[in-house]
Amino acid sequence: MSRTTAVLRPSANPTESSEKNTVTSYDYEKDGAEIYRRSFATIRAETDLAALPADVSRVAVRMIHACGMVDLVRDLAHSPGVVARAREALHAGAPIFCDVQMVASGVTRKRLPADNDVLCTLGDPAVPALAAKLGTTRSAAAMELWRDRLEGSVVAVGNAPTALFRLLEMIDEGAPRPAAVIGVPVGFIGAAESKDALAAHPSGLEHLVVRGRRGGSAMAAAALNAIASEDE
Repeated sequence: MSRTTAVLRPSANPTESSEKNTVTSYDYEKDGAEIYRRSFATIRAETDLAALPADVSRVAVRMIHACGMVDLVRDLAHSPGVVARAREALHAGAPIFCDVQMVASGVTRKRLPADNDVLCTLGDPAVPALAAKLGTTRSAAAMELWRDRLEGSVVAVGNAPTALFRLLEMIDEGAPRPAAVIGVPVGFIGAAESKDALAAHPSGLEHLVVRGRRGGSAMAAAALNAIASEDE
């Protein structure tokens, strides 16, 4: 059986190929620092932050920057000392516990004041069996592995309402209290309710929440980064 070999030859017209490969030139900002500066300026121009304390306002700007929604501020609820207490804990070397790796990965390490541990136990090999034993989600079961270092820690829940509910149950059962909880799980089932439960918890936990269905890992990480350092 004979085979035909295709031979590629250069175009007879040298300009033909270059015309087809012409790259469109776009006019856009390429300076990273300037992008940040203009983004934060836009957020402050389009958002009414007057009702927020200065420290919470800076956190809100970062969270809005992460999601692109300037109306987020209307759903932001917080205890009076949440930023100061969380920042104090981080300066003292407290660990940060995250419900999912996406939150942990979003933390900018150079902003951490004490090279703090940023921990997520969702992938621990013990979690699947623990979830089956407890009859709950893996996200909720992973909270059980925090107990030994929970005292005085900073907690960020950005994905799973079940994780936030379980954290509150653990505290009700006598588990150590974290210094502050950033509660911004996202979703349609249990998200709003879990955040309302945190805000109304009788223990008076220092908290920052986004009421309603909105939330997410990017918001949680943005809040952590803003709390960890006052630098924009």
